[in-house]
Amino acid sequence: MNIPSNLKYTKDHEWVLIEGDTATVGVTDFAQGELGDVVFVEIETEGESLDQGDTFGTIEAVKTVSDLFMPVGGEIEAVNGKLEDAPEVVNSDPYGEGWMVKIKISDAAQADELLSADDYKALIG
Repeated sequence: MNIPSNLKYTKDHEWVLIEGDTATVGVTDFAQGELGDVVFVEIETEGESLDQGDTFGTIEAVKTVSDLFMPVGGEIEAVNGKLEDAPEVVNSDPYGEGWMVKIKISDAAQADELLSADDYKALIG
């Protein structure tokens, strides 16, 4: 299982790449494996400001539908439009082309609450 050490993680199985005041968010390799084949990603929150923990979208797989949660509060600046036509890229490249949203972070201190790669490994066992 791939858990890149340069990323932060949430207990909801999302990864976060922090670059300045922008956070790129997606679901982890573990999450996509648990979900199975992703068939639909719905994110209709572009341009909205949401709080940490708020739902920003949903991901639908053959097995289930899961909510996607804000790892940090801020404004959704971009949504990965590629997922509309090719949601399966979440399975094939979760840490690259399968990213979900880019967030302009409103409170940088919230990033300190995220899990390190080692903490995430311990969480999933």
